[in-house]
Amino acid sequence: MRILRAIVILLILLGTGGLYTPVSHGQNTPQDTPRRYASIVVDADSLEIIHARQIDGPRFPASLTKVMTLYLTFEALNSGKIKMSDRLLISPHAARIPPVGLGLRTGQHMSVDKAIRALTVRSANDAAVVLAERLGGSEENFARMMTQTARTLGMQNTIFRNASGLPDPDQRTTARDMAKLASAVLNHHRSYYYYFGLKSFTYNGRSYQSTNKLLGTLPGTDGFKTGYTRDSGYNLIISTERPQGRLIAVVLGGATGQSRNQHMTDLIERGFDVLGRRTPKVGSERRIKKEPIPIRQQPLSAHFTAGLAPTPKSDVVTLRRSDQSRTRIPVTTQASANLLHPDVPTAHWQIQIGAFDNQALAQAHLARLTQADYSTHTGLGLEHAHMRTYIQGAKTLYQARFIRLSPSRAQEACKTFKSLNIACFVISGQN
Repeated sequence: MRILRAIVILLILLGTGGLYTPVSHGQNTPQDTPRRYASIVVDADSLEIIHARQIDGPRFPASLTKVMTLYLTFEALNSGKIKMSDRLLISPHAARIPPVGLGLRTGQHMSVDKAIRALTVRSANDAAVVLAERLGGSEENFARMMTQTARTLGMQNTIFRNASGLPDPDQRTTARDMAKLASAVLNHHRSYYYYFGLKSFTYNGRSYQSTNKLLGTLPGTDGFKTGYTRDSGYNLIISTERPQGRLIAVVLGGATGQSRNQHMTDLIERGFDVLGRRTPKVGSERRIKKEPIPIRQQPLSAHFTAGLAPTPKSDVVTLRRSDQSRTRIPVTTQASANLLHPDVPTAHWQIQIGAFDNQALAQAHLARLTQADYSTHTGLGLEHAHMRTYIQGAKTLYQARFIRLSPSRAQEACKTFKSLNIACFVISGQN
């Protein structure tokens, strides 16, 4: 009888399928699967948030991940670690990466320039892995570098697990963090931004068209990235400039590519309506060029990590959905809503005026900029010099900074340094 009872229980367990099967580590359950939709619109100059919906909710980035892959590629180009003409070896791992791709084969080579174009135009997964392996030694190590860089940029809610954006249950981001990344590209790597506005490129005799259909159709739109997986929905980052100023916008979790693009168009149009009712900003006539420009020129936004939002304002945007229904959603500029850190302490901001692979060079640079005659000439009077050690893969960088600044003081100092052709960017107090 006891044996018969055991057999009956075993048959019941087998009949229930996965009822008693434990969930593997890292697997999504219905309770922790992110909701898909989120959106944000930001004034690229002041970083004021004009529109916000679910901007800190966890989402799957899909191929928006490639923007960070490219950010690190641009860092490596600026530091001299790689050159545009370098030939990158296609590994067996890269050749096995599933589409979308270029169909790269093991043992082939491609240039850094072609790999960048493959990411921005084709959104090629295999080319993303090729860059990752060249810069990180392995895709896994490169993903760690990506996450570390995300923290440096203030992207506190982003984790990267691969270079392409292919599905991974632990790879997460937010709409706010993606807007921060777009802003960082515009400010730190403006000389390479034109890649995100390319409409086509040719590889091995085959021409590929951009996945970003708003390039050339939404007036003023000159760059950024699309993304899609079944779990993420249709994602998009856009940067658009018109006489009123420049906007960065992110839409995550669109139902279709067409409805996402229409939704983005509505958000951009209403965002410019908001900007148009404000007093024109000094420098609003600036434009992003569609070709490389000297890296040392002043970034697009002189207020990369600062800016106090004005008195709250509200407007309404009408959104078209795939079922042609129309929903009115508020577009709001919040009094404390700054893209990077709305609640950052005001006396703990920093500026970085250089990053070096040699500690002595970093110290010498700081010493030169703190000399009495230099300080008197600039009128800065900066007192708290600081050198920060930053590990990037196998490489150690020494970042020369001035610390313990208020947001306005940090902006003022960076503006002065840039006028003297000295690279500088502002870092908020949470970094």
